[in-house]
Amino acid sequence: MNGIGGRTIAEAMENLSLSEYRLWLKYRRRYGGLNPIVRTEWGAALVASVIANVNRGKNTPPFKLADFAPHIKTAPISLEEAMHTWA
Repeated sequence: MNGIGGRTIAEAMENLSLSEYRLWLKYRRRYGGLNPIVRTEWGAALVASVIANVNRGKNTPPFKLADFAPHIKTAPISLEEAMHTWA
């Protein structure tokens, strides 16, 4: 939050209410951080995955966003799901 609204991190920590903090947490869980590089990577990966899915063959599994963005983490899968995909 450094520099947002002209405040330092220390000032923001002093003035940020608990409800506003919870709103920020909810936002970050849903949309990720405010890092412009990660947001650019996400946007480029979204375009790449859409183009790849439009042009993929019928027998090719659909591409995911994480296939084109190595820094974007996907939700972990269970051991059973992993074994099913490996077999």
